[in-house]
Amino acid sequence: MKAKELPIPQTADVTGATEILRAFIVNGGLQVSIVRAFEAPEVWGILLADIARHAARIFENEGGIPAAQALDKICNLFDAEMSKPTDLGTTETQRGN
Repeated sequence: MKAKELPIPQTADVTGATEILRAFIVNGGLQVSIVRAFEAPEVWGILLADIARHAARIFENEGGIPAAQALDKICNLFDAEMSKPTDLGTTETQRGN
């Protein structure tokens, strides 16, 4: 059975766009494909914050909880996970396309 993939956002489906992150849940665990993408590592902080805001809006848009409340919950667990990781995981370098 093939993995369930999300569509490419319409505004990203153009020449010159670069995919930098894919994330899948496999048997309850996270699997990612990721590229460095930026010269400065701190830019990833902006990217992670943007992703958190998008996730919070999904909870609000799908009738769950207000975005501000969802974002607070996301940030609280992010801080806890950064302080005391439940799983450090591993990172392997693979050469792809």
